[in-house]
Order: sequence, then C-alpha cells, then structure tokens
Amino acid sequence: MNRRELLQLSVFSVAGAAAAQDKEREKFPVPAPFEWAGKSVKALQAEMKSGQLTSAQLTEGYVKRIEQLKPLLHAVLEVNPDALPTAEALDKERKEKGAARGPLHGIPVLVKDNIDTGDKLQTTAGSLALVGTPAKSDAFVVKKLRDAGAVILGKANMSEWANIRSTGATSGWSARGGQCRNPFALDRSPIGSSSGSAAALAADLTTLALGTETNGSIICPASATGLVGLKPTVGLVSRSGVIPISPSQDTVGPMGRSVEDVAYLLGALTAFDPEDLAMRGAGRKAEDDYLKALDKDGLKGKRLGVVRAQFAQGVQLARVRDAALKELEKLGATLVDVELPAMDDAAQMEVLLTELKAGLDEYLKKRRPDAQVKSLADVIAFNEKNADREMVFFTQDLLEQAQKKGPLTNPGYKKALEAGRRRARKEGIDAVMVKSRLDALVAGALGPAWLIDPLLGDASVSGMSGCSTPAIAGYPSLTVPMGLVGGLPVGLLFFGAPFSEALLLKLGYAYEQAAGHRFVPTFAATATPKF
Repeated sequence: MNRRELLQLSVFSVAGAAAAQDKEREKFPVPAPFEWAGKSVKALQAEMKSGQLTSAQLTEGYVKRIEQLKPLLHAVLEVNPDALPTAEALDKERKEKGAARGPLHGIPVLVKDNIDTGDKLQTTAGSLALVGTPAKSDAFVVKKLRDAGAVILGKANMSEWANIRSTGATSGWSARGGQCRNPFALDRSPIGSSSGSAAALAADLTTLALGTETNGSIICPASATGLVGLKPTVGLVSRSGVIPISPSQDTVGPMGRSVEDVAYLLGALTAFDPEDLAMRGAGRKAEDDYLKALDKDGLKGKRLGVVRAQFAQGVQLARVRDAALKELEKLGATLVDVELPAMDDAAQMEVLLTELKAGLDEYLKKRRPDAQVKSLADVIAFNEKNADREMVFFTQDLLEQAQKKGPLTNPGYKKALEAGRRRARKEGIDAVMVKSRLDALVAGALGPAWLIDPLLGDASVSGMSGCSTPAIAGYPSLTVPMGLVGGLPVGLLFFGAPFSEALLLKLGYAYEQAAGHRFVPTFAATATPKF
C-alpha cells in the first residue's frame, strides 16, 4: 500500500468513525431541560423555605433525570431506594419545626462508590467482588451528611478500585457500572477515579457530590467537567469507612458547581473523628463556617506563586492560562513565577502499593467478617475467576504488585514515603512559599479531557497537572473553572499550606466571581475538530 492509498484509507476511516458516532448519538438525544438545572444550594434552600419547592420534588426530579441519562453517561450506579422517603421525612420535619437543620437540609448528595453507606446501597469501588456484601454502617462523613439533613441520593460510578488496578486502566470504567462519559463530549474521558461524581454533578443529576482523592481524583474530574473541586488537607476530613489506597494521601472532598456550594458541603464534613489517625495529628484546624471566607475582593494584596511548568501545553491552553493570570492580577494579586521540584514517580508508586495492601486488607476484614472477599489476595483471585467480566479491557497488574509488597515497617517503603514528603513539603511547597513570601500557589488543574480509549487506556495520555505535589504533601488544593479549550473545560488550581482551605476558597471565590466561567454541558458526540 502506497502513501496515497494509506492517506485515503485514513480519511475514509475517520469519516466512517464520525458517521458511526453520529448514528450512535441519535440513540441518545440531548436531554430535555431540567427545571432545577444549575441551581445553587442557597437558591434551592430559598425555594424550600418559601414553600415553592420540597425536597421530595427535587429528589424525585433528580431520580427521573438519572434514569433518563443513565444509558448516555453511566455516571450513577444506583439510586438509593430510601432517598424519596428520606426527603419526605425532612420536608415534614422542616414544616413541623418551622426551620431547617442547616444549609444542607433536604439537599440531595451523590456519594462515590468507595464510601460506605449503611443502608440498601452497595459499596464496591466499582468492583463486582464486593457486590452483595454491602457495608453495615455509614462512613463517618456520610453520618455527618445525614445529621446535616442531606439526602443520600445514590452511588456514583468510579474508576474501579480508584484507578489503582492496572497501568492500562481507562478512567471512569468499572466492571459494575461500565464506562462513564464526559457530558461535554461523550467520546471524552471524565478522568480520575471520582469520574461518576463529576459527570453526574455537571449533568445536573445531583446538587452536590462527594469524591475521594489520593492523587488527582477530585481535582482532575472536576477540572474536566467544569466544576469546583476541593481536595482537603489530609487530616481535615475523616476517611473512616472509605475503601482505602493510601493513608498518607487519601482524603474525602466536596465537589460542587460553585465555590459557595463546595464551602457549604465542606462545612458539614469537618467534624473530628477519633477513629481516623490522621485527624489526631497536631495542627488540625477546621473552620466553624467556611462561607465566612468567601470574599469578592479576596485576591487583593495576595502574593501567588505561578508554577508555569505545571500548566498543560498548547496554543489554545496558553491563551486560557494567560487570560486567567491577567484576571488574577486585575483582581489585585501579585504574581511571582516559581518552580517546584519534580516528584519521583517510582518512589510514589512504592508508597501507594505498599499502603494499598495494608490498608485494603484491614478495611475488608473490618467491613464484613462474613464476606468471602476479606483481603487483597481474595480480590485478585475473584478477578482471575471472573476475568470475562472484570478483565475485559485491562488486567490487574498493580493489584498483583501490591500483593507482593511487605509491611509498613519495610525500610524501602519508609524511605520512599519520607523522600516524597520531603520533596513535596520541605523542599517544595514550604520552601517556595517562604522564599517568595507567598500566600498560595497557582497551576493548571489539567488539560482538556482526552479521548476514551479502551484498548490503550490512559497509559498513552501525557498531560501536565499541578495536583500531584500537593497530593503527595497531603496539602489542600482547589480547582475552579478557567475556560474552554475546544469546547472542553479546564481548571485553574490553587494550592498552598496545610489547613489553608479557607484561604483557597477565598481566592477561588474571588476569581470565580470575576471570571464568570460557568459551563453547561452540551452532551455532544465529540469535541474533536474536523480536518
């Protein structure tokens, strides 16, 4: 075959693929308008207070929309059968007492599938191995949400085992839920393990969502779907009852359509949990009310370190980045270019895999002593036995590597953990902030969402993100919509010192209010330009 023939074949292949996408897209027309689309917690509370809306009406509306969009997005694994009765009970309570418990009273919240709920919902991390043995009790954060009057709407799809099953994994895919899709372009990845939480929230399937992050799993999907996502400092929010990867990096975090909504949700999550060892550490600081931090003038007089090397590259991305940085300066911030040391990927993987084995074994033994799957070894055996359902697209090489790791007393692990923290903290964020007298740092959350590729997975994708350094440090980070690149959202990342969530929310709110980036998904078949 000569070059001309090859070129013609390529053109026909691209045209054929586009035609196939268009035909497939016809099966799922653009969803009908949703009555409460994009409405904030504050707006919904105002309607419920005035009697224009009930929690039951809102919950039922979401349930119907979830069912409508399920074949399109695969963002929600299951709806809580107790959601509507709970909403009705909360409506009754509001009416009888004449007041709400707080800002989350009657507000539906979607929970990632690795967070325990002691109800009729499953908790599986997307794996078939845990189906049929639901958790017996709520995770600490779920209990706090119920206490605040939130309605646990259901479980969100996620990257199976939080994307630590295989080096060839595809973000957003789980054996239990299939491939979650990005509502801005259905052939694009929702990215990160909290993919279902992000896709559902962006598509108006819930008011708020809970995600979890080890390294990028809140920040990246929030960025890719035009949302606000906060990864708290490790030790601010409880991890009790959450399927673990890494006790040194794991955290639960809020996702919302605005900084204000994220502040509302964070406020309900930060109560002290003595069962979580990270919360016993010195220096833990939770605010009584994160809404007090929100200030339209919050960037005035602030010094921000710009980590230019941690913005994704490209002509269009550069335009969006430069516009964002100019906006920060316009709002009164002083920008200082800074550099952070590169992280050691091999050492990072040593930490994660060693902690995964120890943490998952402990979690599974405590969760259901009567279950057949009680260890990482049992999970691996299940996947091998059910390879036709679990390993259709990729293997479990990372789980197998984790199983071979030693205990947390292993010198190699301890050395890798100490080195990673030193580079991320003392030699990284701490050093740069002191040297340049910074209040916080800014970088790119991630580039635009990549194409879903079940054959090559995410391994073929190279993208720059600023989320890794604060994740390894255990420090907080916040992504806020920065712009669109080819119709796909990208986020601006704010990060800084431990327990500086209130400051990051202040900075993010000031930028959000001035920039006005609120993107509504189009459910397009593709965002790929035609050549």
